[in-house]
Amino acid sequence: MTDTMIGIIGGSGLYEIDGLKDAKWVTVDTPWGAPSDAIFTGTLDGVKMAFLPRHGRGHVHSPSTVPYRANIDALKRLGVTDVISVSACGSFRDEMAPGDFVIVDQFIDRTFAREKSFFGTGCVAHVSVAHPTCPRLGEICLTAAKSEGITVHNGGTYLAMEGPQFSTLAESKMYRESWGADVIGMTNMPEAKLAREAELCYASVAMITDYDSWHPDHGEVDINALIATLTGNSAKAKGLIARLPALLGADRDDCPHGCDKALEFAIMTAPDKRDPDLVAKLDAVAGRVL
Repeated sequence: MTDTMIGIIGGSGLYEIDGLKDAKWVTVDTPWGAPSDAIFTGTLDGVKMAFLPRHGRGHVHSPSTVPYRANIDALKRLGVTDVISVSACGSFRDEMAPGDFVIVDQFIDRTFAREKSFFGTGCVAHVSVAHPTCPRLGEICLTAAKSEGITVHNGGTYLAMEGPQFSTLAESKMYRESWGADVIGMTNMPEAKLAREAELCYASVAMITDYDSWHPDHGEVDINALIATLTGNSAKAKGLIARLPALLGADRDDCPHGCDKALEFAIMTAPDKRDPDLVAKLDAVAGRVL
């Protein structure tokens, strides 16, 4: 049994959380560069918590320039055990309306300009992301959302696009009609893949702001309407986050779905062939198996 430490990665509109005791901003150095910002740490209802604004305070990072590897490494280095990603998304479903939340359980990764793995030449590893989110952690987020009175949908496929532009009408229709995606965003990939490589439980809470561009009654994304919905969603997200400590508890057993053992048989490179410089960079992410 270990101590629970909740890591919150806040997306557009969520740049701080309230109510932490002994709160402070901590600068974390990683072998992968600096994370998006300092990390806000403290305790909430007796449970340790760390909050990282994905785009940095003041929204300085675009989806493509977010330092995803540094962010996940920094959280793991601090002792985070469970990561909840909170991000703004567009919807491909009438019933998933602006202001609703979706507990994402699948991804389609269409990003192409980002480093997607901690591993590579000199230390090769292959982890399974068949089920890229942790069912236990997703269920806890679902319970927290319902308790907060949020309209929430359990399960959905997140189409991760590169951005920073929104979709064309043709793309939006293809993602919705041919590919079966439910929501669209720009930031959960490669974040979810990296969390799995770091043996962290990961859940994704999508906060819907708009209907992308496919909807005949809404047309293209209206930035003013999006920002207004974003503000309301951020308040709901803070309420959801406040309920997590009681649901997760201060003491943590092993993940029943094996998220915290994802590297058990993943590293393929023979020990005598491993690049010592890369192995040194993996001290936080893969130290358990290396």
